[in-house]
Amino acid sequence: MDVTISSSTVSGAAQAPPSKSYTHRAILAAGYGEQTTVHDPLVSADTRATIRAVEAYGGDVEYDESADTVEIEGFDGSPEIPDDVIDCANSGTTMRLTTATAGLTRGITVLTGDDSLRSRPQEPLLKALEQLGARAESTRENGQAPLVVRGPITGGSAAIPGDVSSQYITALLMAGGITDAGVDITLQTELKSAPYVDITLEVLDDFRVSARKTGRGFSVDGFQRYDAGGSYTVPGDFSSISYLLAAGVLASGEGVTITGAHPSEQGDQAIVDIVEEMGGDVEWDRQEGEITAQRSQLTGTEVSVEDTPDLLPTIAVLGAAGAGTTTITDCEHVRYKETDRVRAMAESLDKMGAAVEEEAETLTIHGDESTLSGATVDGRADHRIIMALAVAGLVADGSTTVTGTDHVDVSFPDFFDLLEGLGAELTRR
Repeated sequence: MDVTISSSTVSGAAQAPPSKSYTHRAILAAGYGEQTTVHDPLVSADTRATIRAVEAYGGDVEYDESADTVEIEGFDGSPEIPDDVIDCANSGTTMRLTTATAGLTRGITVLTGDDSLRSRPQEPLLKALEQLGARAESTRENGQAPLVVRGPITGGSAAIPGDVSSQYITALLMAGGITDAGVDITLQTELKSAPYVDITLEVLDDFRVSARKTGRGFSVDGFQRYDAGGSYTVPGDFSSISYLLAAGVLASGEGVTITGAHPSEQGDQAIVDIVEEMGGDVEWDRQEGEITAQRSQLTGTEVSVEDTPDLLPTIAVLGAAGAGTTTITDCEHVRYKETDRVRAMAESLDKMGAAVEEEAETLTIHGDESTLSGATVDGRADHRIIMALAVAGLVADGSTTVTGTDHVDVSFPDFFDLLEGLGAELTRR
């Protein structure tokens, strides 16, 4: 599906979707346990992949749409050998987290995904699992899926880089609590996207699994049981909130109110501070979990996305629609997502009339030299690129067509319905 967005004014209230990051972790944590009801989950293409993986390892999962719950009968610390290949589709989180689960089985597991996922790096996780006693290989010997893992691991120590993906650390911590000896992780490089590991530690604590930061990395005790006391509630997603917040400060005279925005360990809640630093008219009632944003004259800023890579597309759009220069730094790792998001935003915003400079670890947008105009831009099969460009379309002259918009189903399935409900003029074809 392609969506055409015309220059529009938006206003009203919008409910933030549940967090994809928390939902992934909660579903797998519940799978590691015995029985858990997950409330307010994000049920999307990516999280359905994690559900399928939990089922493949012997869990039973039922989604009750009317109650907005996922009922999970877990495999209670003893994952079965899957009957078939685990297809992670486009979900890198699913692949990395459940590759470590494969290391707990007493047999061989094969994991694969779509073309995009089969191009993403997995070798550091494979090497870490081998240090823990598994056999872990890439079938094409290029460090990418399809992956073959033979367990079991019993725990121990593993050294791993921290600047490729924090999901490797999450995977090892979550699986490590089930091992006999636990897992000690030594970081070989500085950890990027650190708040995502903080989310993991928070979820583990909620499931009564002991894990912690150490001087050189992280450690999780072994021989533990996952137990959330029967239920777990997923918070709202600040990565998704970023698009609604951007729509408010760029295109809402009367204001957009975002509900479900309660504080958590999510690094992406930094978007509130970033928008305020750029001059955005934003009010956040943390107690009520409500953010109100109104159209504002934004000015450029410099911001690192070392810990918040998913915010790069949103910040780039804010910079292109504002005044002055916005410099986004520490963004090399953002190139290894569903697509190279640095290049995708540079090329798309350039096509729309923005003045953009792309370097290996930096994206610079000159707002004063930019006049956004409607164009046809490629969504790159990437949910975050699609949503950011749709927001740009709200303030571009004329009409902007974003192609391949079905991929918003990965994290925000009703994004365009919600945007239209706020008053955006858009057509689907």
